[in-house]
Amino acid sequence: MTARRADTADRGALSLELAILAPVMILFLLLMAAAGRIYLSGSGVDNAARDAARAASLQRDPAAAQAAALQIAEQTLAAQGLHCLSTDVEVPTDGFNTPLGQPASVTVTVHCRVNLADVAVPGMPGSKLLTGTFTSALDQFRQRADGPVAPWTPESGHPGRSDDDA
Repeated sequence: MTARRADTADRGALSLELAILAPVMILFLLLMAAAGRIYLSGSGVDNAARDAARAASLQRDPAAAQAAALQIAEQTLAAQGLHCLSTDVEVPTDGFNTPLGQPASVTVTVHCRVNLADVAVPGMPGSKLLTGTFTSALDQFRQRADGPVAPWTPESGHPGRSDDDA
């Protein structure tokens, strides 16, 4: 008779444990989905910054560098399937003012606000601002202005180097 009481005392315990743990497990899965979305979106923003910096570094003047960086960043974000609520691309062009023969670079920063409202995790903000930054070197011997470019000849020497350096 005592064995029978032990069986009836445990009845419903599994249902109670499931009722307590189910919301915790669902919340955990939703948090994992949000973390995955943030990680993949951050990776996409970093890729957009890298591609935009490379495109900007191939241009000869600051205006073209800014236009190319913006276009490539938007294309890369779209190709990654990343839909930003707002996008901002910063392209400081101070490196284009560096004299030929001296090292210079262009750094592109991409800001993208991603939507998290559809994840529906309590306490989760509706959006998150993600930032990616990348620096790409400018060719130190490539003309950087819109002005006329003197053709290189063996007599003119190495660009950016005086005859005394040779």
